[in-house]
Parts: sequence; C-alpha cells; structure tokens
Amino acid sequence: MSIPIFFEILSDNWHIISLFFLIAILYAAVGFGGGSSYLAVLAVTGIAYTQIRSTALLCNIIVVSGNVYLYIIRKEFNWKKVIPLTLFSVPFAFIGGFLKINQTLFFVLLGVTLLFAAITMWISKSITASKENTDQMSTVKNASYGGIIGFISGMVGIGGGIFLAPLLHVSKWDSPKKIAATASFFILVNSIAGLIGHYTNPDFSIDWNLTTVLLITVFIGGQIGSRMSTKLLNEIQLKKATAILIAFVGIKILWSYLF
Repeated sequence: MSIPIFFEILSDNWHIISLFFLIAILYAAVGFGGGSSYLAVLAVTGIAYTQIRSTALLCNIIVVSGNVYLYIIRKEFNWKKVIPLTLFSVPFAFIGGFLKINQTLFFVLLGVTLLFAAITMWISKSITASKENTDQMSTVKNASYGGIIGFISGMVGIGGGIFLAPLLHVSKWDSPKKIAATASFFILVNSIAGLIGHYTNPDFSIDWNLTTVLLITVFIGGQIGSRMSTKLLNEIQLKKATAILIAFVGIKILWSYLF
C-alpha cells in the first residue's frame, strides 16, 4: 500500500478508524477484543457483509494477542480448566466460519448477537464474582459450552468472549482475573479458527487496504489498553455505554432486515 493510498484511506474513513482505536483501548483494558463493537461499527458503514466478519476477527486477534501474552507472564491461566473449554470451541468456530450464509441471515444473526451481547454487558455488574472460587465445572459442560459459543462466534464473526465471560461469572467458574485471562485466550483461538473458516469459504473477500489500516490502529490501541490499569476506568460505566451503542445497532439491523 502506497503512502498516498494510506492517507486517502485515513481521510475517507477517519470516523471508523477513530472508533476502532477507542474500542481497542477500552476493550483491551478489560481483557476483551472488541469484536462485537467492531461488527457494530462496520455494520452501519456500507462495507460488504462478506468482509465484515473477517475484518472484525483479524482486529480481535491483534488486540487479544497482547492480553494473552501479559496473562501468560502473570501466570493467570488455570490450564486444566482452560483446555477443555477451548478444545471443542476451535473446530466448531471453524465450522461456523466456513458456513456460507446469505446476507439477510447474516444480519439477522448479527442483530440478535449484538442484542444478546448488549444485555449481558448491561447486567454485568450483578454477575461479576468478587472472590476466588475454585468450583469445578465438569469437563463435559466445559466442552459443550465451548463448542456452542465457538460455533456461534465463528458464524457471526466474533471471538465469543462476550458470551463466555458472563457465563463463567454466573457459574462462579474461577476468580475474576482468571476468567478475564480465559476469555482472552478463548477469543484468540476462536478468532483464529473462525478466520481460517472464513478464508476457506469460496465467498471470502476483504479490503486489505482498509483492513491493514484498521489492524495498525487496533494494535496501537490494544497495546495502550492492555497496559492500562483498569482502575483508571469505571468498567461498569464503560460496559453500559457500550451496551447502549451495541443494542441500538442491533435493533437497527433487525428492524431493517425483518421489517
């Protein structure tokens, strides 16, 4: 990509780039990739729906990679619990990403997903665990939850952390820090699997010029966010503000494609 094209993309898409930068900072600060918000932004830009999923997944991968690295350094992973959860999610995320779906079905699924994400983010204050809890979820439940969330995530184009984290908090799966670490790892592996599934789909397409700029943007934002102390942010207010935005876009999409 030449320098003139780079600046042309910046000029034409500055609003999208600015939103992606902000999303990357805020989500990385609390351990998420921001896939649902990337989708929300892209869904109202007029970008071809066949490109939306892949672009969001690539941005997810860039952002959460930094989080996973830091969590590994801090030894926040309980691998005995993480591996069963993610083992079945990967192939199902690939299958979900590979599936060929038409434009109407994609946007209906996206609208429902965004609404669900908004609801879980809005009620997150009441489901956040505050103490260490070592309750063990059975391997079968871990695998089934991972598989279901992985499939939905791959099909829609998100990493699945927005579904997984509330579920783990509700079930008192582990401490908040270990849940955040697990959600980041889950997002990473499922985003990669979903992206591979999209790539093998004959309908795969992507605007590499715009996507490259967005990837650079979220990389910088993610590095800033992953190193920010969450004490600098009111996580509940952040989640509720984001939930309102996602819910608005979800309702707008469903209204357009169902009515």
